[in-house]
Amino acid sequence: MRRHPIKDGSNISREAILYKQEGSLCAQHCLNALLQGSYLTPINLADIALRLDESEREHMAEAGVQSEDYMAFLRQPSSNMDDSGFFSIQVISEALKVWNLDLIPYSSQDPVAMTARENPVEQCAFICNFKEHWLTIRKLGHQWFNLNSLLTGPELISDTFLAMFLAQLQQEGYSIFLITGELPNCEADQLLKITRAFQPIKPQLISDTDNAGSSDNSGKNPTQFIDEDALQRALAESREMLEAEDAELQRAVRLSMEGDAEEQTSDRVETAEEIRQRRLAYLASTDNPQAEDTGTQDMTDDAMLQEALKMSMESA
Repeated sequence: MRRHPIKDGSNISREAILYKQEGSLCAQHCLNALLQGSYLTPINLADIALRLDESEREHMAEAGVQSEDYMAFLRQPSSNMDDSGFFSIQVISEALKVWNLDLIPYSSQDPVAMTARENPVEQCAFICNFKEHWLTIRKLGHQWFNLNSLLTGPELISDTFLAMFLAQLQQEGYSIFLITGELPNCEADQLLKITRAFQPIKPQLISDTDNAGSSDNSGKNPTQFIDEDALQRALAESREMLEAEDAELQRAVRLSMEGDAEEQTSDRVETAEEIRQRRLAYLASTDNPQAEDTGTQDMTDDAMLQEALKMSMESA
């Protein structure tokens, strides 16, 4: 299983969504595609299968280890795994319990399943099984994708087509299970919440492309998921909002500092000497400079102080 991470925030291709499968381990792929991470290995699933086998053996032994049913049970291969890499629904259910995720048969009379059938778009994911093949259908961002490893890439499913697609799978013999619980966060989900995906060309079955051999489209990636222009616009708008907020904050700090400076200036009390100098400057600007000199010379220090206080009160 290979995980193709998102290299940057400008675009996302089909490789950004985990869906590839190695070998015949479709159950492992189904789970990791659901969780969008390489969380489970064949060894993990085999350990779960062996525990389930042992639990079933102990249950059968309760009727007696010499009973015909018990002996027949021992002769049968495991119902939880086989050499091809297939694992049972019981193994998958046990594996998902680590993430507090549960499986509910989609066609059951469980109230949750009945609600899901009425409005499947509001669910988070489904896993489907036909014979030995497993596949995941999950919501990423606000859109649905078919993460079938038999396809050349993830297949975008519209909301209006989702219910019909699930019905089609049922007609083809698939068993469908509803996933309940909160899926772990993943990069593809976060990016697809920013901008919607589009898919001008649907992916093909890998077997079809292999048969095509030397076709002109061989080896090419026909799927482009993200409208790059829309994503760039979203990122630009986000940057503009951050810059505007920063400018507003700087302006508020500047106004606050200017207000403090003005308050400090208005609160300062002029000294008597400053008032005297201001008065002298005023008298000097009048038309009778001689009166200023005479008045200033005849003033006693006490009279000058009284005059200064009077002018201070008038200016206030």
